[in-house]
This record gives sequence, structure tokens and C-alpha cells, in this order.
Amino acid sequence: MSEQPVQNLSELFEQACAGDRGALARLISILERGGEAAAQVERALASRTARGYTVGITGAPGAGKSTLVNVLLGEALADAGRIALLAVDPSSPLSRGALLGDRVRMHSHAASSDVYIRSMASRGQLGGLAVATRSARRLLEACNWPLVIIETVGVGQVELDVASTTDTVVVVLNPGWGDEVQANKAGLMEVADIFVINKADKAGLQATRRDLEGALAAIPQEQRPTIVETVATEGRGATDLWAAIVAHRKRITASGELSMRRDEQRRAELRGVMEARLELALDKLFASDTVSEQLRAIGQGDVDIVSAGDTLLVELFDRQMPSRT
Repeated sequence: MSEQPVQNLSELFEQACAGDRGALARLISILERGGEAAAQVERALASRTARGYTVGITGAPGAGKSTLVNVLLGEALADAGRIALLAVDPSSPLSRGALLGDRVRMHSHAASSDVYIRSMASRGQLGGLAVATRSARRLLEACNWPLVIIETVGVGQVELDVASTTDTVVVVLNPGWGDEVQANKAGLMEVADIFVINKADKAGLQATRRDLEGALAAIPQEQRPTIVETVATEGRGATDLWAAIVAHRKRITASGELSMRRDEQRRAELRGVMEARLELALDKLFASDTVSEQLRAIGQGDVDIVSAGDTLLVELFDRQMPSRT
């Protein structure tokens, strides 16, 4: 597919802000592809005031996140008015495409004019979030979507990635996952604002709740994550979950914590952009004869690997860095 002509992006952006879903979808695709066109979209976003709010929902595969999000949308729509959902799916290791998608998810709200659903592939990122997820979130906010929900599969590091992208982090567990809570205690305790024990009608609910409460006991009461029990397949607990999200938003807004979180989000995004550019520069360097020569020297014992690395670092930063990723 050819890249969207740069001169047409301004018009496309205005159409998306005016409610054109096709234009919005094309812009997100441009952000996913990267390049100069994506950079132009980013420049357009910089001049827009975004007043939206972002909720991240994560948890291990099988926790029932998609079903939970589906019922949560029904509760949230009355308050938010319009909601955008970015569903970040596992990527195929071969094609890098999303293994799940909008047609598979079959959210009951997909046909609503007040709900926008977009699947994005994780593209093999360690944290499980698409490279363009943060940009897509800011695009949606700039296009006047007041609430953005990012749903993704949590596999350890992903919780930290979600925390650096969203304002409220919801971690979904199931009864009987006490060992998982203990294994991931440090990461989960640091990033979760709300814990949801979904499938609360199953055996092991009380044990899982005790494990959570014990792990959270050292956190000051006013900062302690809320625990909500849900049975998403029956719609039970969705009202309590939405109330917990609203309460958390009010608390961090009033205390000034939200502003600090946004600063940290920008820091993480800037670092991510720089890391992506460095990775691209490294890829180009490792395709060069310079690296081949150093590898031969290492193999022949003429140079140690640390010294070779130092030499290549100098070469890397002496080269002209790519203008855009």
C-alpha cells in the first residue's frame, strides 16, 4: 500500500476531527506505518489541546478482559458520552499482524456511533503495546473522544508499559490466581490502580481476595488500589468498576497526581521515540561492512568484544541519524 500523500494529511485530520471514522482509521494506519506522513500527523497533534482521559485494562490471557470491557462500555457511555477502544492484540511472530481483531471480538457496542473500536497489533514489543498506541490515543483525544480505553494482554512487563500510557490502570485477575499475584507482586502493586477479580462466581474468590489484600496492606489507605469483583458474562460488577474508575480519576485530579502522571507519560513516550530511532540506526549499522569487519576481528582474536562495541558506538553516533522512524 502506498503512503498517504503528505499534502492530503491536513484535510484528513480535519475530517477525522469532524467525526469521519474512515479518516480516523486511515490516520491511525499512517501512525502505525511510521515515516514522514506519521511525523506530519504528530506535528498536527502537537497544536491540539487534548482533554481526554485514558483507562488501561490489562491481565493475562483468559481473564475475560474483552467481555468485561464490553459490559463496562454500557456503564461508561452515560457519563463519557463517547468512548474509543484500542484493543492491542498479540502479534503473529511471522506476519506481525494481530491474531485477534474487531470481527473476532464482536463487541455488542461496535455498531454504536458513540463507540469507536480499533485493533492494533503489538508488533512484538516487549510490553505488548503497539508502537503507535500512544500516538493513536493522542489522536483520538484530539478528535474529541473524551474517554479512551486501551485493552491489552498482560504478560509481566506489559503492566509497566500500560502504566506509562494510561491515567488509570485496571488489572484483571481470576479466582485461584494467588500464585500469580505473588509472582508478579512488585509490578502489579506498583502500577495497578484498580484490581478486578473477574469470574467471581468461581471457586477461589475469597483466597484470591485475601492474597490481594495482604499484598496491598503496606500501601497507605488513601493510595491503596480498589478491589472490585465482577462476573462479566452476567454483567455483574460493571457498575462498581465504573464507579471505582470515576472515583480514582477524581482523586488524582484533585490531588495533582494526574498532572504528574501525564509528565511521566510524556517522558516515557519521548524515551520510546528515541529508542526506536536508535534501534533503526543500529539495524542499519549491523547491515554495514563496518560490523562485518569487527566481527571478523573478534573471531580472529584481534579485538575483544567490549572494545569492538565501543568502536561501533562511536561509528553509530558519527553517522547521520535517520530523520524520521
